[in-house]
Amino acid sequence: MTNAADDVVTYEVRAGVAVVTMNRPEYRNAQNSRMTYALDAAFERAVVDEGVRVIVLAGSGNHFSAGHDIGTPDRDHHISYDNRAVLWWDHVDKEGGDQRYAREMEVYLGMCRRWREIPKPTIAMVQGACIAGGLMLAWVCDVIVASSDAFFSDPVVGMGIPGVEYFAHPWILGPRFAKEVLFTGGRFSAERAYEVGMVNRVVPKHELEQATLDIARQIAAMPPFGLALAKRAVNQCEDQMGLRAGMDAVFGLHHFAHAHNAEIGGDSLGGVDVKSIARQRVQR
Repeated sequence: MTNAADDVVTYEVRAGVAVVTMNRPEYRNAQNSRMTYALDAAFERAVVDEGVRVIVLAGSGNHFSAGHDIGTPDRDHHISYDNRAVLWWDHVDKEGGDQRYAREMEVYLGMCRRWREIPKPTIAMVQGACIAGGLMLAWVCDVIVASSDAFFSDPVVGMGIPGVEYFAHPWILGPRFAKEVLFTGGRFSAERAYEVGMVNRVVPKHELEQATLDIARQIAAMPPFGLALAKRAVNQCEDQMGLRAGMDAVFGLHHFAHAHNAEIGGDSLGGVDVKSIARQRVQR
């Protein structure tokens, strides 16, 4: 078990359930590259451990994840890490669109696709904020259990960008609610997420951990190979419904938006920062 306070991701096995926890609570578990690669290492560790049947993804503190790190002191987007998700060149010595495309294909879209294919069932245990990149982490999991205080949003249209890189919105939310979420940039509650089928269960916050582990242990009692094949079957059907091809198409639009922002203003994020995102308080 690894559970050091200074680790950006902690790992613990509880009776056949690996609990992988994002551990930057002071920044609402904003995802820098160090965290991304630590998550990948933890998931790989759980996959190869025959004693682990189910993986739970959690966030320490009051929030699951406020998304990608776009402004903390430990933001490390210019640091080189060995690619794990795609076979492409490194981004750090590249310029303009080449840099952004190479980085985001690896650490955002590529990693999420890699984690979606984990052969063991995964459960997101969500409390508090689950915003933008946080949605991506929850959406790649097979089951989502949310506390009643959880809230969700993808506010990046405010940057002039058509949604986060892992663009699963129409498949996860349905086309009309996906448009509302994107067009307004506002938050929606755990109950609303349950109503549209994004979340499996909503429980009081003090019951979140126990409820998640109860589901994990129920799943863990099933045959592992049967679970792996059932997961693959559903994922393949979802891809046949256009998920993967649609995501590829939108990834191009995403980078066109970055390039447009950089060309007209010198900032690929359209001048948006953490504080301006936090000011978006629309509730539904």
